[in-house]
Amino acid sequence: MLTEERHKKIIEWLERDGLVKSQDLVLWLDSSESTVRRDLQELEDLGLLERVHGGAKRPQHLEQELGMTEKSSKNVQQKKIVAKYAADCIAEGDVIYLDAGTTTSEMIPFLINRAITVVTNSVGLAARLVEAQIATIVLGGRIKLTTDAVVGSQALEQLKQYRFNKAFMGMNGIHIESGYSTPDPEEAILKRAAIQQAEEAFVLVDHSKFNQTSFVSVAPLSAASILTDTCPLVIHDQITAQTTLKEVSV
Repeated sequence: MLTEERHKKIIEWLERDGLVKSQDLVLWLDSSESTVRRDLQELEDLGLLERVHGGAKRPQHLEQELGMTEKSSKNVQQKKIVAKYAADCIAEGDVIYLDAGTTTSEMIPFLINRAITVVTNSVGLAARLVEAQIATIVLGGRIKLTTDAVVGSQALEQLKQYRFNKAFMGMNGIHIESGYSTPDPEEAILKRAAIQQAEEAFVLVDHSKFNQTSFVSVAPLSAASILTDTCPLVIHDQITAQTTLKEVSV
């Protein structure tokens, strides 16, 4: 059995049962223990499972959300590559929405000297945009301290007044069944509205966000294109069957 086929089977069993034992995988896949260990390590590196003693389990991070400092230290180079490609998608004169997030924040150096207008729900991003002399509108409302995002009904009502050529969104989870998701209900409402107000919407993620499901559904995969460094092979075809996927390499 090819590596890709084994990986796909392991993910299918995890989706069904939530937990698999290494010894069972050796029998089911007709593979050696060393091959199964290598497969589990590769899938864990992609964020598709969590290894436990004697096997692996499906990752569960439904309500957990890291702070901006912790997020910004993860997969930095991949985020910069994706951010540069995203910035290249913007045309002169565009009005864009820049969602709060570490990958979207990496777009700012590539927006300097561009004749665009940016609307954002992040106070931190707004400050950096102004510093870069980029025309900026920041939504008003309550600031969520962990993610630096402005949330609440006031921000939502203001957001609904605007239309965007393009929206660039951060997301905590991408899943072939549950679509795009995030841990916070208030942030999910703003993300959903921003996608709906845009002519084109892009979700910017690194490979670790695939096959993850957070607490609140934002939108189906078809609602936005995905920009990423790489998509796991085991779900690549299922993702591209639902939306446009662009994998950006150095």
